[in-house]
Amino acid sequence: MTQHGSSTGPPRARRTGDDADVIVVGAGPGGSSAAYHLARAGLDVLLLEKSTFPREKVCGDGLTPRAVKQLVGMGIPLDPGDGWFPNKGIRIIGGGVRIELDWPELSSYPGFGLVRTRLDFDEILARHAQKAGARLLEGVNVTGPLRDDRTGRVIGVTARETVDGETAEHIFRGRVVIAADGNSSRLSVAMGLRKRDDRPLGVAVRTYYTSPRHDDDYLESWLDLWDGDRLLPGYGWIFGMGDGTSNVGLGLLNTSAAFGNTDYRALLKRWLRSMPEEWGYVEENRTEPVRGAALPMGFNRTPHYHRGLLLAGDAAGMVNPFNGEGIAYAMESGEILARTIAQALARPTREQAERVLHGYPQALRDAYGGYYALGRVFVQLIGHPQLMRFATRHGMSRPALMRFALKLLANLTDPRDGDAADRLINGMTRLAPNPR
Repeated sequence: MTQHGSSTGPPRARRTGDDADVIVVGAGPGGSSAAYHLARAGLDVLLLEKSTFPREKVCGDGLTPRAVKQLVGMGIPLDPGDGWFPNKGIRIIGGGVRIELDWPELSSYPGFGLVRTRLDFDEILARHAQKAGARLLEGVNVTGPLRDDRTGRVIGVTARETVDGETAEHIFRGRVVIAADGNSSRLSVAMGLRKRDDRPLGVAVRTYYTSPRHDDDYLESWLDLWDGDRLLPGYGWIFGMGDGTSNVGLGLLNTSAAFGNTDYRALLKRWLRSMPEEWGYVEENRTEPVRGAALPMGFNRTPHYHRGLLLAGDAAGMVNPFNGEGIAYAMESGEILARTIAQALARPTREQAERVLHGYPQALRDAYGGYYALGRVFVQLIGHPQLMRFATRHGMSRPALMRFALKLLANLTDPRDGDAADRLINGMTRLAPNPR
C-alpha cells in the first residue's frame, strides 16, 4: 500500500540510522552489487532484505564468464577451496549430437565460469557490500513506497519487521530508492510499473540430486526437451556442483502453447527418467524439493527510472532472452545504477540530479537494448517446433557454427579487436531496433 510523506505521522519504533542517501530493497545479486558500488563511492547505503541469510533462491547456480567478471571486479575471492567450482565451458546435447564448447578466450571476459549454490552466493555478495560500508538489515519486509504528497516522488519506503514474535512498522527515508525486489517487485507495482506483455517470460524448475557427475567441469545443456511428441521451446540443464550433488532443471518460454498448460515438475521427472541409471537422477537421490520461479526477460518492466525509484535485476526484467541467465545482468545493472546515482547525488541541485537519474534507462538500452531486441526475435523463432528441430538437427554437427552460437547466446564478445564472429554479433546488436 502506498504511503505518503505528510500522512503517515511519526513513524513507530523509529531507529537511529533509518535515513540514508540510497535505500536498496532486496539483497539479491542486483541489490547487493548496487549497494557495494554505492558504498565504495562514499554514499550512505541502507540494504533491506526481507529474508534472513542463508536463504534459498531458485536458480541453475551456473555463473558464466560475464558473472565471473563482475565478481572479480568486486574483489570477491574465488578460491575453489572456498566452495567455488570452476567450469571450462558448456556441453550441448541435441539432435543426436553431443558437443563440448570451451568458453571463448577474450580480453573482455575471463575464460572460465563458476558454479555456486544460491543458498550462500547471495549472502556472500550481501556481506561483501556490508564490508564495503553498506548497512544491511535482514528480516525487513518492505511493504510499499513512501511518496512526497506534493510531487509524488519516492522519498523512502515503509516496512514491517518481526522480532521475537513482535511486529514493528518502520519508515526508511532516502534520497533515491532502488527496487531490486525480484520478479514480482512490490515497489514497482505500487508505482504503476507493471510487466509488459510484449516481452518474453520464462519459467524454470530445478532440484538437486546426489550424483557421480557432481564434479563435471562443463555446464550441460539439453536442447531436445520433449513432452510426449511435442518439442518444447526451452532446454534442460545438468550442472555439477562439485559437492557431491548436481543441480538439475529445465526452463520453458512463453512462446509455446505448452506454457502455462504444463506440469513442470512432472515434466522434469519424465525428462530425468530418460537419463542413464548410473547418473543417479532418481527420486531416492533427490536432496531438495523441486522448486520453480519465473524468468523476466528482455526488459519486461519499464521505465527503469520513475519518480525517484530505479529498477535493478529481475525487477527490471534483466534476464537474457537467449539463455535465461540473470545473475550477470543483475550485477551489471547494479554497477551501472550505482554509477548513475553517484553522479546524480553529486549534483548541486535537485533538477540537475534528476537529469542524471533520467539517463539510467538510456544507459541500460545502450548496454543491452539491441542485444535484447535480437533475443526477443530468437524467442519467437524457437517457439516454432519445426524451426527448432531443423536448427538443432543441422546446427549441432557444425562446430564453427556452434562456437558462434555460444558467443551469441552467452553474450560473450570483445567490443574491439575481436574475431569475425565478434564483429558480426556486435554489428547485429548495433543494427537491431532498440525500442523504449
